[in-house]
Amino acid sequence: MPITPQQLRNRARKIGLLLLDVDGVLTDGHIIYLPRQGGEMFETKGFHSRDGLGIRLAHAAGLKTGIITGRSSPVIQYRAKELGIHFVQEEALEKLEPYQRILHAAGLSNEQVCYIGDDVVDLPILTRVGLAVAVADGHPLLRRYVHYTTRRPGGAGAVRETIELILSAQKKWNATLAQYLK
Repeated sequence: MPITPQQLRNRARKIGLLLLDVDGVLTDGHIIYLPRQGGEMFETKGFHSRDGLGIRLAHAAGLKTGIITGRSSPVIQYRAKELGIHFVQEEALEKLEPYQRILHAAGLSNEQVCYIGDDVVDLPILTRVGLAVAVADGHPLLRRYVHYTTRRPGGAGAVRETIELILSAQKKWNATLAQYLK
């Protein structure tokens, strides 16, 4: 669904909520299990620091954020709390119902939501939101259905890239940077 740069900016101007998948978007998609004493395993993930700062900048600019992921992990809960993410829905193998609950709780319409995904399970949301984004290394099929594909891969700054796009379109990026240019 190719759109012009002006159409992209118009869509980005309306965004009030940024929703994210985790594995493959906030992370590079690798799921790492480490052994504990007694044979149990625990899961760990790597998050890019620029994506984290981007989320904080989005909050400072007035955007709400949320996560919808098919997995559940203490690592996700910790990272979401650390960043102040407003909505967290884990164990959402089917993502549409949690999306609709979050949309209702946020009091927003589809056109006010940006969703970043990386695989076909994200299509039910990507085909509804005002700004549908796929990460650069996402499943190729997504490119037919999204408004924007990031230059950066998942877990390596794709979320930050999208936030900068939104804040620039909303003419909030320069004001957000001002605190660092004193």
